[in-house]
Amino acid sequence: MEATKKIWFITGISRGLGKALAEAALLLGHTVIGTTRSGTADIERSKGRLHVLPLDVTDREQVFATVKKAYDLYWRLDVVVNNAGYGLLGAMETTAPDEFNEVMNVNFFGTVNVMQASLPFMRAQHSGHIVNLSSIAGLAPVGGYAFYAAAKFAVEGLSTAVAHEVRDLGIKVTVVEPGAFRTDFLTDSSIRYTTESIDDYAGSAGQVRTLLENMNGNQPGDPLKAAEAIIEAVYSEAPPLHLVLGQDAFNRVSSHTEAFHQELDKWKRLTLSTDYPQLATKCKE
Repeated sequence: MEATKKIWFITGISRGLGKALAEAALLLGHTVIGTTRSGTADIERSKGRLHVLPLDVTDREQVFATVKKAYDLYWRLDVVVNNAGYGLLGAMETTAPDEFNEVMNVNFFGTVNVMQASLPFMRAQHSGHIVNLSSIAGLAPVGGYAFYAAAKFAVEGLSTAVAHEVRDLGIKVTVVEPGAFRTDFLTDSSIRYTTESIDDYAGSAGQVRTLLENMNGNQPGDPLKAAEAIIEAVYSEAPPLHLVLGQDAFNRVSSHTEAFHQELDKWKRLTLSTDYPQLATKCKE
């Protein structure tokens, strides 16, 4: 890992996993071009080089200008990390249009903007690695954050499709699905709540909100270890498309996958009954 230093472009380095990843990369001597809304970040440079640029990922014009500015600093982008985002808690029925539009704009379309701005440079250099921060909510969601889950589901689909599109261009894609890590994600700086609430959802969405509020400060995941895991994955000979982080995330994905396969088997007869007879016969052969 020490042999080859990389140029990292990381959105949202002011806090959370973005900050931890920037610090870990700098400690190893890499160059980090990070973004925050204010253009400032409380990060020590360590052994590497740090540049901080202002960026609102929902401002498409600013995204393209900022990514080009980042590229022009060293004439390459080795790793682009889409980390900027926030959570939205509340039942789907009670989520107002401005609330769900904004969470989709930041978490999904912000990622789209950065990817579309970065890919031309990566194609030209025939190399690069895109790392998209998703969530356990993108693989195995529960009630209480439907639109946040929807945004992360969209990131999952986008990442998988793009990985297929760029696989012969020297570009790799990894989507990271963290569980609960001890960052400030569950504080007011990174989480928002729907304005409206309905008592009928107290036992589902309301229960999840209470659970997450009580978890704040006691999350099992170590952000530094998550950052080190991401860097190790980036440097591996065959980086994963999906990188699940945390014991809690592993358990939830495993349970979700098992339940999916059980349901798939249970309804197999009905699933296979919908083809034209001659095509179904060919499939069996």
